[in-house]
Amino acid sequence: MYDLLQRLYRLKVTLVALVFAILGLVLLFLAKQAELSNELSWLRSFPVFELGSTLFITGSLVVVWDYVDGRDRDSREDERIRRLLAESAPAFRDAVGRGFAVESEDLKRVATPELLDDIATTALSLRLGDRQFAEEVYAELRDQAIRAPERWYDVEVAIRLSTATERSTRGTPLFNVLVEWEYTTTPSHPVQRFACVSDRDEFYELVSDVPATSTWFLTPRYGLDASQRESFELLSFSIDGEQRAIRRSTRKSGQTYSAAIGDDVVRAGKPVHIKHIYRTLTPQSGHRLFIELPQPTRGLSVRLDYTATDIAHLSVTDLVSSTQRTRISNLPDGVSGKVLSVDLPGWLLPKAGFAFVWTLRAEEPSPPCADARPPGATTASR
Repeated sequence: MYDLLQRLYRLKVTLVALVFAILGLVLLFLAKQAELSNELSWLRSFPVFELGSTLFITGSLVVVWDYVDGRDRDSREDERIRRLLAESAPAFRDAVGRGFAVESEDLKRVATPELLDDIATTALSLRLGDRQFAEEVYAELRDQAIRAPERWYDVEVAIRLSTATERSTRGTPLFNVLVEWEYTTTPSHPVQRFACVSDRDEFYELVSDVPATSTWFLTPRYGLDASQRESFELLSFSIDGEQRAIRRSTRKSGQTYSAAIGDDVVRAGKPVHIKHIYRTLTPQSGHRLFIELPQPTRGLSVRLDYTATDIAHLSVTDLVSSTQRTRISNLPDGVSGKVLSVDLPGWLLPKAGFAFVWTLRAEEPSPPCADARPPGATTASR
């Protein structure tokens, strides 16, 4: 483009010079004819010869000078531009940096996702002082947060543990687990699936299908059958308070429940309130219940009610990486019921979770008797 403009400029200069030279020759010719002919004697009162000489000489010099000085002029122009760019580059750089830092839409218009990743990594490495650390930290953040298909807001999880009247096929005491999830999100899949499996390979395969599939692993060693409705059942699924139909399919290693969110909801791209309830079983001897977040979550509240159990002590361990402090509380003394609450504001990354660990009353050590003493000991006397 630059070469084309230069050629057009030279062509215009040459044409103007030629016009001047030809016009000068015409005027010189007329001046000569005015000296020889009486009919053109009136031209003698005008400086036709001087004007023609000036135009001819000017046009000729312009053509010659453009030819002789063309390359040098281009070199001088290039050097002037390079000097201006070198002198102005710091100011341009600072202005662009400040503009992109303040106006993110400007950066969005000119930057590709790959360029944004490079910019973010570079900025993080400058802040951390370690390029490798910055690359690995940002790669983890990109995979878990930036590429996450959904983001969940105001998540409320209500869990109720109760002693099951039935036992497993091996006579293992069980807990009924009733779990209720409520959250707001912009759905990315038209169908939500809930799976219960006892095969670990299948479990890991389904776990990678988040958020379209929510998977519950039922350990088979306790004699529980993951394919039975008694082991796992989706009881309710609703979008903005509207109940959706639930379909169930079974196989040897487990079962799957499907509820339609709807293509229209996904295409709308607007936040909706999702609520679903499911129940399952867990052995009392497992002593642990783990809740994991499948998507980036902002604002989490978990309530675990274990009133209808013989659990003597319940504790929780948060497996999260957050600057926000987890708030853990129990019902005050004198209030009937046993409820453990966990609240955590701010953002949580996927795979963050909470492990609830319990001790049964039957497993607590018995208090020592008042007169108990080691064998062979005698009572001291005064």
